[in-house]
Amino acid sequence: MNIRPATTTAELLAAAHLYDAEPRPEWAARFLAADGHLMLIAYVDGVPAGFVSGIEMLHPDKGTEMCLYELSVDGPYRRRGVGRALTEALAAEARERGCYGMWVGVERDNEAALATYRSAGAADDGGFAMLTWEFGDAS
Repeated sequence: MNIRPATTTAELLAAAHLYDAEPRPEWAARFLAADGHLMLIAYVDGVPAGFVSGIEMLHPDKGTEMCLYELSVDGPYRRRGVGRALTEALAAEARERGCYGMWVGVERDNEAALATYRSAGAADDGGFAMLTWEFGDAS
């Protein structure tokens, strides 16, 4: 397995089978151009097997922390350490960038995600409620 940062739109689009929906080239380009946005892709035999995306979050009284935005591992590669390796790679990148910590929101019944993050050194910070706003079509 080889994990490396995505640096081109082509790399992001080649990992389309790992996303929840079809990626758009203009969004992929915008993602890469945005400061503090990062996607690491795990390759097995040259094929994208998983990814983790992170976003640096900066606040005036806290400094910078990394939000693990999304982790995805293709079915055939699950339970083979890919998710853990991606999570650990993002944490290492966050440390290199000077982040004071990293966090991720996880639904309590998502046992696979919880196990992956715990195996990579995350600790449970207690209860969490996530509230959202929907603004219509994302186009």
